[in-house]
Amino acid sequence: MAYLAFYRTFRPVSFDTVVRQEHIVRTLKNQIETGKIGHAYLFCGPRGTGKTTLAKIFARAINCLDAKDGSPCGECEVCKALNSGSNLDINEIDAASNNGVDEMRDLREKVQYPPVAGKYKVYIIDEVHMLTASAFNAVLKTLEEPPRHAVFILATTEPQKIPATILSRCMRFDFKLIPQKDLEELIKSVLDKTGKKYEDEAVAAIARAGAGSARDSLSIADMCASYSSGTLTYSDVNSVLGSADFSAVAEVAQSVLKEDASASLSCVENILSTGKSVGVLVKDLLNFMNECAIIKTCKNAKQIVNLPAETFAKIKEVADGCDGHKILRVTEILAKAESDLRYSLSGRITLETAIMKCAMPQADYNIDALVGKISELERKIANGIEVKVKQAAPSPQIRESIEKPAPQVKTAPALQPDEEETPFKRMPEKQEAVQPALWETQPQASAKPFHNLTEEDKRGVFGRFLRSLRTTHKNAILFTLCMDLNSFFEGEKLVLTTDSEAVLKGLTRPDNANFISETLLEFGVSSHEVRLVKAGESAYDKAVEELKHNFEGIDVEIK
Repeated sequence: MAYLAFYRTFRPVSFDTVVRQEHIVRTLKNQIETGKIGHAYLFCGPRGTGKTTLAKIFARAINCLDAKDGSPCGECEVCKALNSGSNLDINEIDAASNNGVDEMRDLREKVQYPPVAGKYKVYIIDEVHMLTASAFNAVLKTLEEPPRHAVFILATTEPQKIPATILSRCMRFDFKLIPQKDLEELIKSVLDKTGKKYEDEAVAAIARAGAGSARDSLSIADMCASYSSGTLTYSDVNSVLGSADFSAVAEVAQSVLKEDASASLSCVENILSTGKSVGVLVKDLLNFMNECAIIKTCKNAKQIVNLPAETFAKIKEVADGCDGHKILRVTEILAKAESDLRYSLSGRITLETAIMKCAMPQADYNIDALVGKISELERKIANGIEVKVKQAAPSPQIRESIEKPAPQVKTAPALQPDEEETPFKRMPEKQEAVQPALWETQPQASAKPFHNLTEEDKRGVFGRFLRSLRTTHKNAILFTLCMDLNSFFEGEKLVLTTDSEAVLKGLTRPDNANFISETLLEFGVSSHEVRLVKAGESAYDKAVEELKHNFEGIDVEIK
């Protein structure tokens, strides 16, 4: 006898051996036991989930003379007749190749003949969505009111292509993808029956590649069993699937997450030069990022991914070296690249562009890239790593005071290393020259005396104060502390508010407080105070709430 593939050799022959689909199996069993057999069924769902298999089991079960728990016994005369090659009561029709109106007219004529061996004559029409509109119309009336001995089972992966007139005449069953755990048990049982030894990690890799399809999983297991001469290993499965070497993929992913564009492109070139396709490499990178995300967020990640210890340790090392925002951003970029490859004339350029975008967030103005950069800065500050503050675009407060003359630049007192008082690391003593911004090249003028401040002057004081701090790196830490402050005047006193205790401690230290006082004095402010307020309690927030209260019922837009 010719060799049969795993998915044919181990195809279920009873309801009890079907993998999952319990909601369908239970309904069909109850119908058989109560004798309430419908005339038309629609089995729809993803490929390899058991549609045709259940249709065959159901066709034999409704004709069996001695059904056991709803399943065909396989021993009575009818079961033996239906299993023979000369069976005429169970007809399988491939609608992909018999999709014309003539074939359906022929079916409509033959359905009138009674069954030969059993009680029912069953027509299993596979890939029924391939029928033409004329073919559907030809079988429409027969499908609605067939002879008492006829049962139709329609199977399809695309039910949305079937006319509503057909759908309304059928009892519909939606098949679901099979969970990975059940696929692993199925693969292990098949390999055990064939005497093939295996590693659990290899079986898990096959089940993941099967993507919820029992037939796909068994087909991959069949190839892997033929490839491996001894025990089936995880590396054997990767070789059969054509995946890139794990260490090379890990190197690309690590370089991308470290934002090293040069190293990332070099690794990609090395992998592609071995003959791996662009699509396979993108898929491998997506799988790696998915495993990083699982390890980063799930406590039982080791059980979920089920990888060899060495592989798991490497992925965990990569995942622990970056934050979740960065993993999410890289995954989204690679997923888009995988979609773009379908329409790209140069897949290599599409992949390399995506790699550069992943490894160069500073050139990407997407919100996820900005969040990732902020998270990285927070991590460096928390770990005491020196951070160089680059000049940014002016805030609205600073922009408002651009036209105001700037005072002579002063240097803030050096911050003492005191980790308990403030989380910020002391900047180096050496002062570095910085190219001034355009608005900082205006001629300087002497400050106004504090007793002559006008309302217009008061509005621009805080902006000019911040601008004076941005001119040298030595004032960068103090600028960082002040940039998120809110300000307002109580008479002649400038009140600065913050909701962070760390910022309050940093600004009220004697050296910093004296420096702020001296600087503000040059702008005409004789006194200032730094206050700690809870979120929503600042003067600005109170003014907004009062405005909304006074104009209740009117949409107030705050800009």
